[in-house]
Amino acid sequence: MTASPQKVALVTGAARGIGFAAAKRFLTEGWRVALLDMDDEGLREAIEALAQPDRTLALHCDVANAASDAGDIAAIGERFGRLDAVVNNAGVAVFKPLMETTHAEWQRVIDVNLTGPFKLIQAAVPLLRDSGGGAIVNITSISSLRASTLRVAYGSSKAGLAHLTKQCAVELASLGIRVNGVAPGPVDTAMAKAVHSAEIRSDYRDAIPLARYGLEDELADAIFFLCSDRASYITGQILAVDGGFDAAGIGLPTLRGQRRNG
Repeated sequence: MTASPQKVALVTGAARGIGFAAAKRFLTEGWRVALLDMDDEGLREAIEALAQPDRTLALHCDVANAASDAGDIAAIGERFGRLDAVVNNAGVAVFKPLMETTHAEWQRVIDVNLTGPFKLIQAAVPLLRDSGGGAIVNITSISSLRASTLRVAYGSSKAGLAHLTKQCAVELASLGIRVNGVAPGPVDTAMAKAVHSAEIRSDYRDAIPLARYGLEDELADAIFFLCSDRASYITGQILAVDGGFDAAGIGLPTLRGQRRNG
């Protein structure tokens, strides 16, 4: 019997955080991985940390730059000969009130978080199709499902990405390409540790039924599942990996406290 070829995943924003955890997860499952990031030094360190040069490919790219997409996809095809999954994880955020968010800041967030995945999907579809189909997972955010302060650009871009996910799922199904999204809640990344004060972390824990931040590896597990054959009949869905944050209603922390004390 002929052995199945090793599958190939492309992960954007892969130098750190959720993207790096996803890349590790794919490698653990025997896949080959192209890691794309605009941070040259971070990307180099990520490739060194993974220590699997024969199964990894570093691609330097700003996902907002459409001119790079076709070349990067071509490089994946040349190196690995196929593409089976795309994880659109790269993103930026501007946390400002509505009236203080500049047009340039708004446009940059939209360009990276929404237009970037759109352009990369367009570039990747032919290779996915020629490889027999596959999966696309867009990393949205819990901010795409529920509004919050200081997130007018970020939340709007991620809500747009969530709908783009559904549009692509409908249009690409005939090519054997499934498209889903993962909406992370608060995740214990290096960035969160740097910008979330003790008070903010406490507020989040009170608002999340599981009463903790998510872990990068937990997000990676969800991403890999949606790219795997075990999710072969799932498309057009947004999976909130958020400890129940989106499901929680107003006053839930108080009600939980009453339950514990009752």
